[in-house]
Amino acid sequence: MTDLTYLEYLEGFLTDNRKAKFLKVLAMRTNHFTVAIEDVFQLHNTSAVMRSCEVFGIQQLNVVEEKFGKSIDKEIAMGAQKWVDVNRFESISACIENLKSKNYQIIATTPHENDCMLDDFDISKPCALFFGTERDGLSEAVLQEADGFLKIPMVGFTESLNISVSAAIIIQNLMSRLHQSDIAWSLTEDEMLEKRLEWARSSIKDIKRIEARYFQESR
Repeated sequence: MTDLTYLEYLEGFLTDNRKAKFLKVLAMRTNHFTVAIEDVFQLHNTSAVMRSCEVFGIQQLNVVEEKFGKSIDKEIAMGAQKWVDVNRFESISACIENLKSKNYQIIATTPHENDCMLDDFDISKPCALFFGTERDGLSEAVLQEADGFLKIPMVGFTESLNISVSAAIIIQNLMSRLHQSDIAWSLTEDEMLEKRLEWARSSIKDIKRIEARYFQESR
């Protein structure tokens, strides 16, 4: 549980505009949807998906690095790595197991005989949206564990989109519909307080010195 006295202390170092911005952004954040990307080997695509999560309000991004260990490209992410929680997994099985333990449906974003068009997708249940590699798409492990399949309607000759483009289209569509729904999609009060504390810490340049002084005075 977040220490409210400590949070108030740290937020005392922030401007009123900064604190108001945190509250405004958090009011539109959700854990109802989460995104998972599987072994994306082009770094800028991982960073771009993170940016889409941040811009449209998804708080959790899950990155599977079974084959290609990568760091987030800060230039492409444009600071999004400060505001989105990145959960890293060394295997797809570990990622799926973790998400299922949190009661997420596993949704594969790929054409399939049982797929659903984007506009028809049921947004009422918590979902983990899986995106695959640029070359091969999602692995067979994801397809076998998937609870549903989602695709973007396309009318041209090209059969696929870049992963970062696909993610942006799907996330924007689903989040827009979620925000207009009566589904209880918001972060809990405890989750918001936790994020306020993390974001305050990441916004204060000399945080280690300030924390040391606070805890010394609190003894």
